[in-house]
Amino acid sequence: MKCKIEFIGLGLILLFSATFQESFAQQQKDKPNVLFLFADDQRADALGASGNPYIQTPNLDQLAKEGSRFENAYVMGGNHGAVCAASRAMLLSGRSLFHVYDKLKEVRTMPMDFAQAGYSTFGTGKWHNEKEAFEASFQQAKNVYLGGMADHYSVAMRDYDENGKLGEPTYKGYSTEVFAQGVIDFINSHAKSGSDKPFFAYVAFTAPHDPYSPEARYINHYPDGTLPLPGNYKPYHPFQFDDLMVRDELLTDWPRKPEVIQMILSDYYALVTHLDSQIGKIIQTLKNQGLYENTIIVYAADNGLAAGSHGLLGKQSLYEHSTNVPMIIKGPGVPKQKTFDALVYLYDLYPTLSELAGLPTPSQVDGKSLAPILTGKTAKARNSLFTAYRNTVRAVRTSEWKLIRYPERAYTQLFNLENDPLELNNLAENPEHFSTKDQLMNLLNDWQKISGDTTVLTATVIKQLDYDPYTLTRKPDRWQPEYILKRYFEGVEK
Repeated sequence: MKCKIEFIGLGLILLFSATFQESFAQQQKDKPNVLFLFADDQRADALGASGNPYIQTPNLDQLAKEGSRFENAYVMGGNHGAVCAASRAMLLSGRSLFHVYDKLKEVRTMPMDFAQAGYSTFGTGKWHNEKEAFEASFQQAKNVYLGGMADHYSVAMRDYDENGKLGEPTYKGYSTEVFAQGVIDFINSHAKSGSDKPFFAYVAFTAPHDPYSPEARYINHYPDGTLPLPGNYKPYHPFQFDDLMVRDELLTDWPRKPEVIQMILSDYYALVTHLDSQIGKIIQTLKNQGLYENTIIVYAADNGLAAGSHGLLGKQSLYEHSTNVPMIIKGPGVPKQKTFDALVYLYDLYPTLSELAGLPTPSQVDGKSLAPILTGKTAKARNSLFTAYRNTVRAVRTSEWKLIRYPERAYTQLFNLENDPLELNNLAENPEHFSTKDQLMNLLNDWQKISGDTTVLTATVIKQLDYDPYTLTRKPDRWQPEYILKRYFEGVEK
């Protein structure tokens, strides 16, 4: 009798175990996949869905129609000229600039949480942080680029070796297409394996980052002279506030010639349109494998770009064109054809994706989940935003106003973004707006305290604002391919 009872008990245990395993497998299968598509240096208005009638981004526009778009998404800033390094560290850690800077080694990252929740994690593309941080974050990898700037035709790609470490670099082709193929291969392999595990795939493109050398088929896709100048185009920045010869700024002379800015826009838009075509192939792969409907797709960019606005070319400023980025979310739990004006950071995506995928709320992040906005429970995540660049610029914005402070110059700009979205009319010295300026300066001080920013808003030694742009000289950097050298250095009158 005792043996019979023990046998029945063992049978119940085995039955319970099998039922539990089957239930757990079903739960894993029902969880949404996550596909994170990350562009490099794409300003928010370089997107058809944002209202730009000149650029062609049909696949991203369709993604926005099937999901939601945040029109006031921002990178918090950077601690040096390579803003993308800090941006990626913030995104992947969910932490603000002064809590992570550009370092991820030994920091908890978003893909780690998804792996712990039973996801297969995959990474491809640009990784502008420590190599060890990538290896700790992703279980699978293909075509990984450890670096920042590179010739799109000559990007050093690394795959995992048998020990799960990034191996020696090889060169495989044009970066946008190679990165896209990497995740396409992963999706197909994942589907073929029959795994019940959902996946988290991170795809970090190097386009449309400088050098502005489109893939050969896309050269002249936007003929020179056919694109209008930015509404805030200037031949040079009206005052000096930092290194005006950093990185991208060297692509053309001062004063910026209108026809050269139009050339830059032609190449820049071509890079984005080519990127859009490759994203279309990735999306089609999801559809072919029956994975599209149950995949949360995020499209965003690490920072914006001036591309001729305010006399600048790069992202090393706190104007809207350099800090405002595209952000689209599509998938289960996300409303369709919605545009939100909430003030959000890129690093809000970590807790947002965690909540949408049913993961535990990450406790170590500064970001706020945007899921309550997506579900209509609230209209905003915060009342204001704080941005920073090095120790030379600080800014704060509300839904209507924006204040930019230059500590080393003791200079302030005040813009009414509702009436002046291009930031052309500085109201800081207008007595009618002194009260608003004071309120925003106090708000800026509050943000600094919350964020751990110790930069004083008026430096001990004040530098001059005036400079002579005609004395600035330039030379190409080592990453510029022949296309750029001929087009922007040899072919343009000095």
